[in-house]
Amino acid sequence: MSQRHRNVMVAAAVLIAAAGVAGAWEQPEIAKEEVLGAELLGATGGPKEPIAPRDVLALSDEMREFLREHVNFGATDVFKLAQLTDAVMGRASLGLEYVESTYTAAETFRHQRGNCISFAIMFAVLCRGAGIGAHFQEVDIPPDWSIRRDVYVLNRHINVRVNLGAAGIHIVDFNIADFKSTFDTDEISDRRTIAHFYNNIGFERMEEGDTSEAVAFFRLAIEYSDGDFSPAWTNLGSLYRQAGHLDHAEAAFLYALKADRGDDVAMSNLVSLYGAMGQDAKAREYRKRVDEHRMRNPYYRYKLATDAFLERDYDTAIRHLKVATRRERKEDEFYFLLGLSHLMKGNEKEARKYMNKAELVAADAAQKDRYSTKIDMLMSASQKTD
Repeated sequence: MSQRHRNVMVAAAVLIAAAGVAGAWEQPEIAKEEVLGAELLGATGGPKEPIAPRDVLALSDEMREFLREHVNFGATDVFKLAQLTDAVMGRASLGLEYVESTYTAAETFRHQRGNCISFAIMFAVLCRGAGIGAHFQEVDIPPDWSIRRDVYVLNRHINVRVNLGAAGIHIVDFNIADFKSTFDTDEISDRRTIAHFYNNIGFERMEEGDTSEAVAFFRLAIEYSDGDFSPAWTNLGSLYRQAGHLDHAEAAFLYALKADRGDDVAMSNLVSLYGAMGQDAKAREYRKRVDEHRMRNPYYRYKLATDAFLERDYDTAIRHLKVATRRERKEDEFYFLLGLSHLMKGNEKEARKYMNKAELVAADAAQKDRYSTKIDMLMSASQKTD
């Protein structure tokens, strides 16, 4: 069951720095106010059921009662966090159910269901209710792409960061199977978290075909973040694209890039858009920028290396993995595939070097043991083959 935070360029805005992206961006030819006004989409009002920012992170009476029952308020933050984590996710858990829907903290607690941002918001609010300092962070997980309705969709992630002082930083992640400490993270403000919340609601309404409500929530996300929130701009552009208003779609995607020069999704959607508009030169330019941007991402390189390995193109796999390991030196899977690629070429010395490196940088003892076993088995099989 995937628990990733989803939307068209969702939960976390693109985090990889855009430094080094060549060329100047196009300037939108349509005023920001006109794009946000969305008169062409027939969506000029607010949401039918508005959600005030204060309500997103509000602690309900039910949640207060839960804290009184499960948390010793006189204990240290470390002990309180352990009690709270056990009450929410352990043996005494709420029995949370993952669904592709976004709820406020109180709604998530009441219904005991939601998606990753819902769980993160609920847990952070409970922490704060127990007197524990909790903040949100965007997580730069490996890209997970799909294409729907002729626009690029990217899954992103958000979790909770708890500062326990001398006891260090504790990360609470409701998709812990996919989270790794090696992933880049960026602590964000409550305002940006609420912008993510509104953006997710907008995406869900867009998926339901309710354009008016989708626009209303995208507009809230953009306005609440003072216009500096590229995911909602990109989603708004997708709505214009689907409705056939290509010039307004272009403007929205360009405003996304003004908010975040590294928004890979906005660039990718511009490639597709310019292709549909017959502006081949612009499409090629943005394709070049997208490719350059992705090639700096070690996890994208790892994906290319995996594809090459499966095609038995081990030299290409090695080339991509060498770049990946230079840019992310603590990702054990990179080193293991690099060693495996050398092994398939018959270079046992290099294979063992990189496989041992994978074992060395593995985050936990269990994974180290698995690597040790795999290395012995692979080397033994190689020797028998020879």
